[in-house]
Amino acid sequence: MKILVPVKRVVDYNVKIRVKPDGTGVELANVKMSMNPFDEISVEEALRLKEAGKAEEVVVVSIGPAKAEETLRTALAMGADRAILVETDDVVEPLAVAKILKGIVDAEQPGLIIVGKQAIDDDSNQTGQMLAALLGSAQATFASKIEIADGSAKVTREVDGGLQTIEVKLPAVVTTDLRLNEPRYASLPNIMKAKKKPLDKKTPSDFGVDTAPRLKVLKTEEPGGRKAGIKVKTVEELVGALKTAGVL
Repeated sequence: MKILVPVKRVVDYNVKIRVKPDGTGVELANVKMSMNPFDEISVEEALRLKEAGKAEEVVVVSIGPAKAEETLRTALAMGADRAILVETDDVVEPLAVAKILKGIVDAEQPGLIIVGKQAIDDDSNQTGQMLAALLGSAQATFASKIEIADGSAKVTREVDGGLQTIEVKLPAVVTTDLRLNEPRYASLPNIMKAKKKPLDKKTPSDFGVDTAPRLKVLKTEEPGGRKAGIKVKTVEELVGALKTAGVL
């Protein structure tokens, strides 16, 4: 079985986000970028399935600027077999991403597509679901455990108030949650090997997809600062303060 894993280049999660002075977006110049954390989890799970003998090949794909090649090389250093970069400088919205991924799936015919449940830059949480709809395949979202056997996947999902276990037939789309695994670090020898692994380059037009944005960002602004709290001496004073604030 072949596993396809999309990965996205985003602002590193340790970086403090700064909004541009004109409010047109987030400042990206001279900012550290890295692989979306949920996508790291997806790559790790694909590698674990391969190591368990459930898959023969792990293919990673990224849609974005030329610098996204660095993100793909990171996935290759973790252990992925080959990569595909769909190069575009457009800000690609989830539906366009799903359409491009559908074209790649049609060409690669993977048995399983593992997608991060969301990207930490736009927090859309849409691509995996849209891809499953376009493919007409089964989907299992927010996975915290994946077991492959007999042409199906048993997936434990994170839901409100607990866990839900479902079984889906392969091929299927699975989106990953935080508790699925702990991604590995790429060793120096594997980083060197990753430079020689195959990386194909494509464009959205190769898949007949128009990446022009359908949404227009009117304004971006930072959240307001938190107000200082107050100290109370008694429970009665606390209750009174909460009533004044309209909480009770």
